[in-house]
Amino acid sequence: MLFAYLTGFALSFSLILAIGSQNAFVLRQAILRQHIGAIVLFCAVSDALLIMVGVGGLSLLIADFVDQLAPWLFGGAAIWLAGYGVLRMRDALGNQALTADDQPVGSLATSLGMAAILTFGNPHVYLDTVVLIGTVSLQFDAMAKIAFAAGAMMASLVFFVILGYCGYLLSGFMRRPGSWRLLNSAIALIMFALALAMLRAGGWV
Repeated sequence: MLFAYLTGFALSFSLILAIGSQNAFVLRQAILRQHIGAIVLFCAVSDALLIMVGVGGLSLLIADFVDQLAPWLFGGAAIWLAGYGVLRMRDALGNQALTADDQPVGSLATSLGMAAILTFGNPHVYLDTVVLIGTVSLQFDAMAKIAFAAGAMMASLVFFVILGYCGYLLSGFMRRPGSWRLLNSAIALIMFALALAMLRAGGWV
């Protein structure tokens, strides 16, 4: 149970840490101190819903073929995770940093609308939460699968709470390329370790 929970947490946290427009938007809201609670709640709940679809929906979809498909799904997930690891190592060698402009978005409705567009309008969010997290969850059964999903959801909540409520304090850190080099290196190692775990789960190694 604990292993499943920590696996879900590590995978989700590593995926969400990748610099993107949604994170930049939340950071900007944090720096401007506009609608932080609503934005954090919206992003965390959105991720939770997508994770539930991935963990529950994918398992039901392939329930009759899981024995035949699982090795290939795990192999694909391993390649995907390894690819993420390579990208993070590339970023670690670059000059990447998270930026946020200082222009206010406006009303709560406008801010939530922007958050919705940046969340559900990004195809990568479906690949990461529904497909990838859903595939990794196949190695767990019953309560362990629930623990995995809970860990993945908690990682999203923890990340957005930290980014939203500590964003002003973290903005200096997140705008320094050196800090992101260390962070991306750590993420790459996690991704490579998870890729190896997927290969083992699929019987490839």
